[in-house]
Amino acid sequence: MSKVKYFTMLTFSTLLIAVGTYFFKFTNNFTFGGITGLAVLVAKTGVISAGDFNLIMSMVLLVIGLIILGKNFAAKTAYCSILLSVALSALERICPISAPFTDQPMLELCYAIALPALGSAILFNIGASSGGTDIIAMILKKYSSFDIGRALMVSDALITGAGFFIFDIETGLYSLLGLAIRSFMIDTFIESFNLSKYFNVVCDHPEPICDFIVHTLHRSASVCDAKGAYSGKNKYIIFTALNRVQAVRLRNYIRTTDPKAFILISNTSEIIGKGFHSV
Repeated sequence: MSKVKYFTMLTFSTLLIAVGTYFFKFTNNFTFGGITGLAVLVAKTGVISAGDFNLIMSMVLLVIGLIILGKNFAAKTAYCSILLSVALSALERICPISAPFTDQPMLELCYAIALPALGSAILFNIGASSGGTDIIAMILKKYSSFDIGRALMVSDALITGAGFFIFDIETGLYSLLGLAIRSFMIDTFIESFNLSKYFNVVCDHPEPICDFIVHTLHRSASVCDAKGAYSGKNKYIIFTALNRVQAVRLRNYIRTTDPKAFILISNTSEIIGKGFHSV
């Protein structure tokens, strides 16, 4: 991936998180989600706005992360964390909003979850993060064998639970629902980004199919000898992994050239190797 494309993806995904957080999360007082959730609670006191609190806390965590984790940590995380914090503070000043867009809190909750989840999934998928509680997790991971995932889940649950007391039961319930759905949506987005098709093709003549895979689709394949349990005839099994567009082309090609071939196609989001993902 080129540096320009990588930088563009970092910027786009971070701004996507900022838009979803400011326009849908802050305005509805949804408290799920780490530092931004805590910012909603603190903003209720009237001492500081949610965007400014998020900016201050993010800068503090960045400095701590830089001291403890070193310069290598700072590059991607620092950029995304600073951009997110500055964007939230800027939106408060450029486009101040005192009430939700609609009178449909469930609709707004969907956007408050989906936009940041999509942005976070893009960041995670390219090996970056937006900072915040992720920095705390990285520090804990370096110095202890603590169950980081459980610790972050507990902290998020405590922040979310505080919404019941700071705001009202309805807001607390919406926030709790958002907390439950958010992680699932991030995982779903990441799997969707990485989704590939794994082929097992049982056939009598593998040469034309392999030739199509190698020279037309520019992929590779493995061929194994096999024997039909029912027919007792010698067969060949072709194994290959393709992206979704290539998978459709191969499926259509096999249907046309070898309609008697048996094709098993599986979804997979974890393919590590040349042409897919590195270790």
